[in-house]
Amino acid sequence: MAENPQSFETGTMDALDDDATVYGIKTSVSPITRFYNATRYSIKGLKATFFYEQAFRFEVYALAAAIPLSYLVADSALDYVLLLGSIIFVMIVELLNTGVEMVVDRIGVEHHELSGRAKDAGSAAVFLAILLSLSIWVTLALT
Repeated sequence: MAENPQSFETGTMDALDDDATVYGIKTSVSPITRFYNATRYSIKGLKATFFYEQAFRFEVYALAAAIPLSYLVADSALDYVLLLGSIIFVMIVELLNTGVEMVVDRIGVEHHELSGRAKDAGSAAVFLAILLSLSIWVTLALT
């Protein structure tokens, strides 16, 4: 692959062939192709998470309900962005939590203290995101 192992660390790609792969990045792939592939993989991840994760489906439904409801609650464009953004934030944290859970389950299904703590930390992150979203909705609804 590389003649000089230091070349990647210093940021130069001189020692790599045109078709070389470094950490999964093909140097011959155009930025447009890379963006297209990233978008395709992102949509694939959203579909898979919607299909396999009940909590994520609930959050998608909550977003669908929040879109018209936010018109009633929001007094400004900033309020509207905060209301919908808070729910999207919960969905982002749920996606990250799902990723952690999948990796932990992939490593092994037997109980391990670190696996349990990793899953609990992900769950706590989702819980805090939900509390933040609820506090934004309640605050804007009452003002």
